[in-house]
Amino acid sequence: MRVSVIGCGRLGAPYAAALADLGHLVLGMDTDPGTASALNAGRAPFDEPGLSESIARHHASGALVMGGSYAAAVAHAAVHFVCVPTPQEENGSGADLRALTAAVLGLAAAAESHTVIVVKSSVPVGTTARLAEQVAAVARRDVRVELAYSPDFLRESTSVQDAARPSRIVLGVASHAVESVLREAWSGWLAAGVPLVVGDWATAELAKSAANAFLATKMSFVNAMAAVCEASGADVTTLAASLALDPRIGSAMLASGLGFGGSCIPKDIRALSARAGELEVPEAAELFRVVDRINLRRQRRVAALARELLGGSVAGRRIAVWGAAFKPGTDDTRESPALAVAVDLHRAGASVVVSDPKALGAVAHQCPALTCTADPLEALDGADLLLHLTEWAVFRQVDPAVAAARMAGARVIDARCVLDAGVWVRAGWTFRALGLSPVEADAA
Repeated sequence: MRVSVIGCGRLGAPYAAALADLGHLVLGMDTDPGTASALNAGRAPFDEPGLSESIARHHASGALVMGGSYAAAVAHAAVHFVCVPTPQEENGSGADLRALTAAVLGLAAAAESHTVIVVKSSVPVGTTARLAEQVAAVARRDVRVELAYSPDFLRESTSVQDAARPSRIVLGVASHAVESVLREAWSGWLAAGVPLVVGDWATAELAKSAANAFLATKMSFVNAMAAVCEASGADVTTLAASLALDPRIGSAMLASGLGFGGSCIPKDIRALSARAGELEVPEAAELFRVVDRINLRRQRRVAALARELLGGSVAGRRIAVWGAAFKPGTDDTRESPALAVAVDLHRAGASVVVSDPKALGAVAHQCPALTCTADPLEALDGADLLLHLTEWAVFRQVDPAVAAARMAGARVIDARCVLDAGVWVRAGWTFRALGLSPVEADAA
């Protein structure tokens, strides 16, 4: 089958490669010149494990090509997957749907025969219905343009695997004909046992919002308990292990720490809260506002611990930061709690040195005032405090005794609760961790 993918960023590029894996002939389109240029050359436009190899393979075989216009897309295919960004509004909490609207209407206006447009971008509930009204106004009267909504559930750092074998496919449609077309497009996955859930547009839209909101709530819940543990002398890691054994709860996303970030969950819960307010559902709007506040409060807690360990102020002190990406395995710093903490401490007068295996290019672009080094030990030279903010494996492999010798003052805050407190304390470090009381951490 011939298909197109409109928007070849962190969602669209892995999804385009996965569609090519299924045997489809895929045309990609992206308005960002850098992304389009990279894909035209058979390269991945960003760092994601396995993506470069997949893009290169499908580029060489001709299964994945790039186009530069909606006319080219509709000439190539009758089925189009729209994967453009829907970021948070600059002056609000809702979703900015301008790029999505432009892509859908651009396809609809260019269509010359029956066309199916599948929105995969994260959207507030009710978006597809509004788009359908706009499509009807721009499409030719003799051309049938139909919409579907099918959210993505890709995770950065594992998006290639997630796209190649989805955990589930959720589809919102308004006609059985569209469902049949998409069952054919996804037949390889369905034959392999991937579950398909079919409903209406609104339910499919909420499926993505609800999944991210639930995960955000779970992560914020354990971080709220981490704050209680710090105040009461309890141990959040043992507490989380106990909760994980409850079959109603499970272990996924139950690690306490600095909180969630990235391009998806933060803006999705804010958009869901804003949309719930518009729909006059205050219990949902208030719940997700609280979830967001709990998450942001973890960042402020790390800054407060830094001031505490440095005698009340970070001004004029050198602080080493391990980690800038919002999670390990990616170079993405969007909504990164680690980078937010580093920037806040810099603004408070600290000299901040950041080390990260993949994200330093993004740090230099977004925050040129921060010093960057790829060597985690070099970041420690002369530092008064170390903050462990992204749980890359390379940081856990550093010998704490060797690290202590590089520091002006061997103090560490483990904001991800993965360093071995006992080992670090025995190596001479003053150790703090989110979710552990200071007495327990120092006595480890």
